[in-house]
Amino acid sequence: MLQKGNVVLDLRPAEGNPRNSEGAFIELKDGRLLFAYSRFTGDSHSDDAVASIAARVSSDEGETWSEDRIIAVPADHEAINIMSVSFMRMANGDIGLFYVFRYGWHDTRLHLRRSSDEGQTWGEPVCCVPGPGYYVTNNDRVVRLSGGRLIVPCALHRMRGESTTDWKSFDGRGIVYFFLSDDDGLTWREGKEFCVLPVPRSASGLQEPGVLELANGVLWSWSRTDMGYQYEMFSHDGGETWSQPVPSVFTSPCSPLSVKREPRSGHLLAVWNPVPNYQTRKLERHSWGRTPLVGAISKDEGKSWTQFFVAETEEDGGGYCYTTIHFTGDSVLLAYCAGEEEDGICLARLKMRKIRLADIDPEMA
Repeated sequence: MLQKGNVVLDLRPAEGNPRNSEGAFIELKDGRLLFAYSRFTGDSHSDDAVASIAARVSSDEGETWSEDRIIAVPADHEAINIMSVSFMRMANGDIGLFYVFRYGWHDTRLHLRRSSDEGQTWGEPVCCVPGPGYYVTNNDRVVRLSGGRLIVPCALHRMRGESTTDWKSFDGRGIVYFFLSDDDGLTWREGKEFCVLPVPRSASGLQEPGVLELANGVLWSWSRTDMGYQYEMFSHDGGETWSQPVPSVFTSPCSPLSVKREPRSGHLLAVWNPVPNYQTRKLERHSWGRTPLVGAISKDEGKSWTQFFVAETEEDGGGYCYTTIHFTGDSVLLAYCAGEEEDGICLARLKMRKIRLADIDPEMA
């Protein structure tokens, strides 16, 4: 398969800026695009190192971007770290900015802030996860259902020990919870059921869940695992209860899957790392097996996938993950973490690629 699209932004790590990480897009009322991501400072690229939320603006559908503007720093919230951005247009027209506040392994949760002036200033945070715990919500994961309900998918990781900052206290086995709001984000509650991977030997459990509403109103959720597949589950009652997780058609290493609906055609676009290539190459630190980065289209609500394409090839030697998807004009923008050998880790660099939809599927032109 031929590689599609062109790189329109490549934010490489530098001295004092060891990592530029995952982000999200939103269209402003004047047609410009706002993109926000996690910008790390200091000398560590660890998830619990110092990171702020940086924003850039594009006036030409993502072809070029402004310089960074820092819109939130950890000190704003007395947090160790802030990261994993999602955006949403709220019911009253505000921009909703979601990101994780990290206080330690005992308390890491998603919060919502609002802007009534198109991202110039931001209001006080509202916590989306009642009750402390280490709850992972990836970037670009918050969803509004057709009935107006907001849903936040989270993976809870329990503490193994007493320390709130030591990695040894982290249990990698994730349990998926869904947090719901029926008042446009003012208050939040936990759904009635949680989801556990029914595989005793797994060291990952269910991690980094996503969710999407299908045309018939059923919710489809998926999570990365160490079993060689994304596992999927379904809800018929707006995220309250869920089917037992089972392997999906998406093979992958323990790396996230991203799925969005293209608004004009209604087709689904998925982006992920497939397993066959992952199994044929050495698991290098700068790739973690997260290569290549591929995409596909579904025209039947996820029952089948066609129009496969490559965004980043295995031959490039890097790792690619945490993709955010945004449709603009006749194209799609993919922004994702990347790492090549000189970067040292596959989370160090932020790349943004623009692909014409007609180059993926002529019917989407």
